[in-house]
Amino acid sequence: MAALSSVRVVARGLLCPLSHGTWRPLGTSAALQQPARSQESVKPAEGAFQVTMLPGDGVGPELMHSVKEVFKAASVPVEFDEHHLSEVQNMASEEKLDEVFDSMQESKVALIGKIHTPMEYKGELASYDMRLRRKLDLFANVVHVKSLPGYKTRHNNLDLVIIREQTEGEYSSLEHESAKGVIECLKIITRKKSQRIAKFAFDYATKKGRSKVTAVHKANIMKLGDGLFLRCCEEVAELYPKINFDTIIIDNCCMQLVQNPYQFDVLVMPNLYGNIVDNLAAGLVGGAGVVPGESYSAEYAVFETGARHPFAQAVGRNIANPTAMLLSAANMLHHLNLEYYSNVISDAVKKVIKVGKVRTRDMGGYSTTSDFVKSVIDHLHPHYGA
Repeated sequence: MAALSSVRVVARGLLCPLSHGTWRPLGTSAALQQPARSQESVKPAEGAFQVTMLPGDGVGPELMHSVKEVFKAASVPVEFDEHHLSEVQNMASEEKLDEVFDSMQESKVALIGKIHTPMEYKGELASYDMRLRRKLDLFANVVHVKSLPGYKTRHNNLDLVIIREQTEGEYSSLEHESAKGVIECLKIITRKKSQRIAKFAFDYATKKGRSKVTAVHKANIMKLGDGLFLRCCEEVAELYPKINFDTIIIDNCCMQLVQNPYQFDVLVMPNLYGNIVDNLAAGLVGGAGVVPGESYSAEYAVFETGARHPFAQAVGRNIANPTAMLLSAANMLHHLNLEYYSNVISDAVKKVIKVGKVRTRDMGGYSTTSDFVKSVIDHLHPHYGA
């Protein structure tokens, strides 16, 4: 029980934004083709926050450009320390990983695009994306799936949260060929990390005024692994008598999300299930282009899209939807206690979607990424349309 109490303190700390008085030293923003980094840090603009930026692969660099354009137009007091970590572009190495980690140790906050993971095995099972998340101990991934006013989908007025443990489970990178033609892939579930993510989910529900937490599992088949995860959730639930708790098997959960997603509030689950459900739920409200996400450790916060897709086929075509990345950036500003800028940007994005005149192809329109960004900038001022 003492272990549960310590986890409780950590989880609560994850959800608390930084105080207004926390100013951090800054690095410089790198160009898309990053030059050699200087060993000497450059003094930042006074009163600005440093944020680590990883554009990632696919349309990631284009989406980050959209964020920077909007931030510039809104005069957001943030400076990006930009790094490029990519396996598909041969821009991944231990040195670059260490540079990103060093930047995160200063900034504590990052905005990242999808770092694509190649399927080819080249001697290392863990991708650089996974290694970075482990190095930062980003154990809790949070995806808030919420309908956007003015954009109709099969289910409207949805509002649910998916919380995923993302440091173990099937993504433990423990595979080997035990005999010729026989591969063993290990799924790791531990009491410590299961308790930690369960505490995070219940603390999140408490802080956000949510009424129910649902544990998603497959304990009927994986009796020991998922059984342990389920028991940990049940034990933690007893500490939160005001939060309703129930459980659901993963396959039934997927069906229920499609048929009646309104029954869910906060869902907590192991790694692989969370990855699948994140994407399924994003599809309920418009797809990967509209759902923001974030990942937390006890020390770091990383903001990203909720459904991680590089959308490589759209690279250079100016058609990617920047909504998810802009909303993620707005959530990041909220985390930094830059409430005014967070609300202005979030409201502008939602206003563009609600008006409906400017929509990218994935939302049934013909507008370009640039058109969408320009419209968001036009909506930044409160008096717009008054």
